[in-house]
Amino acid sequence: MRIAVISDTHDRYPAWLPERLREADEIWHLGDVCAPTTLVEFEQLGPPLFLVAGNCDAHPWPLVLNLEREGIRFHLIHIPPHRAPAAAQVILHGHTHVPRDETDAGGVRWLNPGCITRPNRGAPASFAWLTVTRGRPLVWETVRL
Repeated sequence: MRIAVISDTHDRYPAWLPERLREADEIWHLGDVCAPTTLVEFEQLGPPLFLVAGNCDAHPWPLVLNLEREGIRFHLIHIPPHRAPAAAQVILHGHTHVPRDETDAGGVRWLNPGCITRPNRGAPASFAWLTVTRGRPLVWETVRL
């Protein structure tokens, strides 16, 4: 399963991005969409779109999504928690606008695709591809724009 992961669109994104994400099996947005109309083009692509609300979102999207794909438990949230929830194997978050791929002492992997439109702290604009295959390690590829 190949999942496109984006975050922090803040009402805009590169014009070419939706077409590039068409090949995804799913699209996960980690918050700070801002206006719901920002998602229309992504919703029309075909792959299911899952999203969580960010601190800049007024729309009542869920604050957290817990998903299981190919036997791996994912915790999607905008602002990273101080510690991993008990059941989570992988935490995906946005908010910082900086790409992240770290594994903590407890073995939980923390992933952030960065920001599509307003990168921070010297990080370039980016999104990510997450490949999940049962029985194999996750593949996380940050795509810098």
